[in-house]
Amino acid sequence: MYTIGIDLGTSSVKLLLVRDDGTTVRETSAEYPLYFPKTGWSEQNPADWWAAVRKCLKEITADIEPEMIRGIGTAGQMHGLVVLDENDNVIRPCILWNDGRTSAETAYLNDVTGREFLYEHTGNIAFAGFTAPKILWMKNNEPELFARIRKIMLPKDYINYMLTGVWACDYSDASGMLLLDVEHKCWSDEMIRICGISRDMLPDLYESWQKIGTVKKEIAGELGLSADTVVCAGAGDNAAAAIGTGTVKSTDGAVRCNISLGTSGTVFVSNPKYEKSGSFGIHSFAHADGAWHLMGCMLSAASCNKWWQDEILHDTDYSRAQALISPEALGRNHVYFLPYLMGERSPINDTDARGMFVGLSMDTTREEMTLAVLEGVAFGIRDSIETAGKAGIRISRSMICGGGSKSPLWRKIFANVLGIPLDLPETEQGPGYGGAMLAMVCAGIFPDVETVCGRFVHVKDTVQPDPELTALYEERYRKFSAVYPACRELFQKLKD
Repeated sequence: MYTIGIDLGTSSVKLLLVRDDGTTVRETSAEYPLYFPKTGWSEQNPADWWAAVRKCLKEITADIEPEMIRGIGTAGQMHGLVVLDENDNVIRPCILWNDGRTSAETAYLNDVTGREFLYEHTGNIAFAGFTAPKILWMKNNEPELFARIRKIMLPKDYINYMLTGVWACDYSDASGMLLLDVEHKCWSDEMIRICGISRDMLPDLYESWQKIGTVKKEIAGELGLSADTVVCAGAGDNAAAAIGTGTVKSTDGAVRCNISLGTSGTVFVSNPKYEKSGSFGIHSFAHADGAWHLMGCMLSAASCNKWWQDEILHDTDYSRAQALISPEALGRNHVYFLPYLMGERSPINDTDARGMFVGLSMDTTREEMTLAVLEGVAFGIRDSIETAGKAGIRISRSMICGGGSKSPLWRKIFANVLGIPLDLPETEQGPGYGGAMLAMVCAGIFPDVETVCGRFVHVKDTVQPDPELTALYEERYRKFSAVYPACRELFQKLKD
C-alpha cells in the first residue's frame, strides 16, 4: 500500500510516493512561474499549481493500481491569499507568503487595532506575510475584486479543493492567517469583523491528519487514483516538515526543535501546550500533531545563496563554490551580509529591510562574500533562537532539514553559530514526506502522528559544534547584530 505526499512549494511542487513501511519509492516535481509585479510584491497563479499537481500525479501513479494508493496528504507554502468568486473562479493571482505590499495594513493592525488586542484574540501580532493584512490590502486597493469574494483559502487548500470538492483548512496552516484564535482552535469573530469579511467566506477546520474527503470520481481515473483514495486536511509546509523530522510533542517535556533551511528559513519548536509568544516577535501556532508550536521565520534563507550564485555570480555549481572556502576562514571573515532580500519577518518584522554586504575592501574575495552569505543566513536563524530564549524556551539541540542542509559546510557553520548539535534525519524529503505520513494516519495505517514518527524518523548524522569556532562566531554574531539597528532608519529613507 502507498500514500502520496504533495509539497506545494514556492518555485515548484514535489510529489512523493511512499510505501507503508516508510520507503519513498518514487518522486516527481514540476516548476511554475513566480511573478513580481512590483518591487517587494510576489504572486502566483493557482491554475499553475493545479496543472503542475495533475501532471505529477499522473507521473507518480503510472503503473500503480489505483486501489493501492490509500491516501494523499498535502503540505504547502503558508499565508498565501487565494480568493474565489461565487462561481469558484479565482479572482486574482495569489498574494504569496513573502509579499511585502501590506506594510500599511500591518501597521494598522499592530498600532491601531493594537498588538495586545491581536495577541488576545489570535495569539500573534501582525506580520506583512500573514493573510489578514492581505485581505485588508484587497479591501483598500481592489474594492471591486474584494466585493466578489465568496471563498478564502490557502494555497494547499486550493489543491485539496480541486482534488475533493471539499473546502477545508487545517489548524496549523490556519494559524498563519491572523484569523484564527490559536488557543481555542476556532475562527476569531473579532478578526473576521476587522477584515470586513464574513464567517461563511472561511472553510471548516480540521486536524491535519483528519479526512476531509475522497478524490472526485470525475478526475480519479485521469490521475491514476481511486475515488476511495482519502485526502487529509494536510498542513502548512513548516508543520509538515516538522512531522517528517519527528519534531512532535514529547511525553518527557523535552524541547524538540527543527531548523528548516529552504527558500525561507524557520526555527520550529514543538510544544505540548499552548504558549503565548507573539509579543516576542515569533509565532505561536497550532501544530500538525494536534498540539502547538512556536516558530521564527526568516523570509530569505537558502534563496539568498541561490540569488548570490545564480543571479550575481552566474555559477550554479554550489558545491564547487563552497569547496573553495578555506576551513581557516570560518569565524574569521571580515565581510557581513544582511539576508533581508524580501524584507524580514522574525523577529524584526520590517518589510523595508533589505539585503546588504558590509565590510567590503579592495582585497575582499569572491569566497569571502560567498561565506558571508552562508553566515548571514545562520545569523538570521540565530536571531529567532535568541528570541525564543527571551520567551523562556531553551534550545539545546535541533534537527535540520531543507535544501540548504545538504551542504556539509553550511551545517558546520550553523552548528557553530548556534553552538548546539544539529541532527540530520535519515530520510530528508521535507514537507512532502510529512504529508505522506499524515495521510498514513488518515488512512488508518498508523493510529496517530507520534507512532508514525517513532517508526520512520531516525538520525543519520550529527554535527557537533567546536568550542573554539563557536567562540569566534559568538563575537561575529554580536557584530552582525549591530548592523540592522544602525540601518533601520536608512532602509525607511531609501524606500521613501
